Amino acid sequence: MRYEKEILLLLIEAGEKGLSVGKISRHIFNTHNSFFLPLDVEEVHQEVQQSLIKMSRRTDSMLGKVKKGVYCINTENQQIKQLRLKFLDEQNETKEVKPQADPSLNLFE
Repeated sequence: MRYEKEILLLLIEAGEKGLSVGKISRHIFNTHNSFFLPLDVEEVHQEVQQSLIKMSRRTDSMLGKVKKGVYCINTENQQIKQLRLKFLDEQNETKEVKPQADPSLNLFE
């Protein structure tokens, strides 16, 4: 499936409470839908739902269920721990980049 990585990153960001299938599919749809490449909402929802079911049924599953239709990250999985560290490092790198002051003259002052 093509949305697995994005689903994992989204659920890592969501935390322990997890997200419903509807919210996950809506986020994926909004991320990938464009004027030149329109997507069908139902197709995206079905694909996300199938990905979640497939990913949660594995023996070394990275996903867990909070309740019916709500998925969260399995915090005991080693791959998830590594993915979390990588995700946090990427967030810290983007926060540390500060815009530099523009040394050019302002024409309106």
